[in-house]
Amino acid sequence: MSELKLSEVDVDGAIRESAEDAREEIIREGGEGDTRLEFFKKAGIAGGAVVGGGALIGAVVPELAAARGHGKGKGSGRPPAKFGKGDIGVLNFALTLEYLEAEFYKEAQSNNTGGLLGGGFLDDQATVFLNAVVRDEKAHVKALKGALGKKAVKKPEFDFGNTTSDSQSFLETSFALENTGVHAYSGQAFNIKNPSYLAVALSIVTIEARHSGVVGLLLKNSADGIAPDGPFDTPYTAKKVLKAVKATGFIQG
Repeated sequence: MSELKLSEVDVDGAIRESAEDAREEIIREGGEGDTRLEFFKKAGIAGGAVVGGGALIGAVVPELAAARGHGKGKGSGRPPAKFGKGDIGVLNFALTLEYLEAEFYKEAQSNNTGGLLGGGFLDDQATVFLNAVVRDEKAHVKALKGALGKKAVKKPEFDFGNTTSDSQSFLETSFALENTGVHAYSGQAFNIKNPSYLAVALSIVTIEARHSGVVGLLLKNSADGIAPDGPFDTPYTAKKVLKAVKATGFIQG
């Protein structure tokens, strides 16, 4: 791979600023910091000399770098304190979203009586999707509750209106929920410190993305349905996600 001078792609200094923030954080953390600092030096990032493929991603796709929120005075898009501190807060934020999805699909499945045998409000393809997602979202809730233990937030009360009994409303709502889930997990990835918790989150976000692509194709039957944001997804802050969820009116109380 050919090497590029950092100055050639980092015209506004964003990469160098992020690298310096990372360098300071590594020094503060101590422990294995010396080893990781040496990595930055060898990569040429800390010194500002050469940028390779990994750092170049941050320059070409600024949304990925922005997900960390370092050095901008805007925080890191973390969930509100009511969800808990540190990783616990992030996982409880994710669990709340998974509760919503799991209950939404569970209710839709209950209303889709007849299913593949006929009589349901969804056609065959949508029913196959629904049945698979019911399984997945139930497993997501179980995984997050297992990771959180006694610190897991309680499941809210929900009211989904006709979105779990009308085909068009169901597909539109599912499309919105699944894509919001992808944005939400992407926005919190850099906030998770425990590798085990991060592994849980990463194993979930890829499935949410699969869900969103399938329901997008069912709903729109076009490329826009598969990847509505194009080649790169945009990380959302917790504040933005919670605002969107609140606007649905699904969570009661």
